[in-house]
Amino acid sequence: MKTTNKQKSLALKIALFATGFSGIVAEYVLSTLASYFIGNAILQFTLIVSIMLFAMGLGSRLSKSFNKNIIFWFVIIELTLSILVSFSAIASYIAFGITNNSWIVIYLLSIAIGLLIGLEIPFATRINNDYEELRLNISNILEKDYFGSLVGGLFFAFVGLPYLGLTYTPFVLGFINLIISFWLFFVLKDVISKRLQKGLFIAYIIVFLTILFGCIFAKPLVLFGEQSKYKDKIVFSEQTKYQKIVITKWKEWNSLYINGNQQLSSFDEFLYHEPMVHSALGLTKQKQNILVLGGGDGCIVRELLKYPTIKNIDLVDLDAKMLELGKNNSIFTRLNNNALNNSIVNTFTADAFTYLETSTKKYDVILVDLPDPNNVDLNKLYTKEFYKLCYFNLTQNGTFITQSGSPYYATKAFYCVDKTLKAAGFETLPLHNQVLTLGEWSWVIGKKEPITKTALESINLKNLKLKWLSKDAFPALSGFGKPLVDTTGIEVNTIFSPKLYIYYQQGNWDLY
Repeated sequence: MKTTNKQKSLALKIALFATGFSGIVAEYVLSTLASYFIGNAILQFTLIVSIMLFAMGLGSRLSKSFNKNIIFWFVIIELTLSILVSFSAIASYIAFGITNNSWIVIYLLSIAIGLLIGLEIPFATRINNDYEELRLNISNILEKDYFGSLVGGLFFAFVGLPYLGLTYTPFVLGFINLIISFWLFFVLKDVISKRLQKGLFIAYIIVFLTILFGCIFAKPLVLFGEQSKYKDKIVFSEQTKYQKIVITKWKEWNSLYINGNQQLSSFDEFLYHEPMVHSALGLTKQKQNILVLGGGDGCIVRELLKYPTIKNIDLVDLDAKMLELGKNNSIFTRLNNNALNNSIVNTFTADAFTYLETSTKKYDVILVDLPDPNNVDLNKLYTKEFYKLCYFNLTQNGTFITQSGSPYYATKAFYCVDKTLKAAGFETLPLHNQVLTLGEWSWVIGKKEPITKTALESINLKNLKLKWLSKDAFPALSGFGKPLVDTTGIEVNTIFSPKLYIYYQQGNWDLY
């Protein structure tokens, strides 16, 4: 049965909708991967989306060079786009595994996808010119592309990233784009020569099989790319809505990585958690209600449960998957002594900032164990505004402590945390310790009243059953030499003037 002009026009519009849908999701996938591999989420999203729009402009400019067989070239672009979208994540992961310049591949993919979409829109407009008057043609073609982008954005946020992950979302997009473009090819084939029809039909079969095999072998290919970046064997890997969680194993020890950055190793995590918890608790007379922000691995709660006076522990973590691992994964339940399943522990899946804004509870101790502030998103949780919320939710004689990165690898960032806490009203006492797998790491204690090293050194650790920490360690924990860089000009970190993440990125991480 011969297709009508109306059917041909409809097929073109649906194809443009699919292009807008798959194109925008591909850009979000690449932006998320760039954030994971390179860091600085806001910068990466800004750059990649801007590059895509620029490439679309280039594609539109190039489209005027095509004068013949426009429908044939339109279908070729659809096929190419299906391949690029499908394999965007795998190509990025493999590049991440074999080179330190994976950003080049990510940006090139962004340019290529944008270029193809930029070619498609003028082609579709020219083809549709035979089926609709100009006034309707331009409006309908652009409308469908933009509407597809909206649906694609919603799909990525609420379905793709949380349920399919970065590995399989691109393949779903590739198949959708391929199926719709095949329908378009079928509807418009009567204006394509028989020779070109045969070639395109073979191309569709090849592309379909390529995407199918890519989907089947996606997981081992991604694992290959990831494994190349980790010296130890990966035993768990999952991209959640918020972050990439990887667990590795060496002999009997495991390490936890978030977005490629090591958070702890079961080999020596006590060198981090014991000083953090027992310094804060030792400086607090009444310790009944405790708040932990972050710490979904459960190790801080394990140390807290050594105090029989504690009646309630609230733990807030943004990522439900991290809490699930802390509660149910055998690696973590062994490490934290099943601490998160204790009856006095309450876990909440929430943003720490939002939780404090809405909380009316007062806590005797607040412990902040969040990832390093290496981007604007995390920077918020190290600001004067955040610390003021902590101050408000702390009892008058309570104690606050936050991890503050490395005093040597990121010296300015460390001193920025201390200065920002003081600006929020806290009296402070910085601490540091050598964690074998992390290097020299630090914390800053905050109280509403003056705090001294003498008080720290007077802490009673009796009956706590600790692996490393002893009274003899306290003088070394609070003793610092001169700063390795000039710290006189360091500014307070605020939401509206974020400085900390910049100081962090400018650290001596090449020495790490």
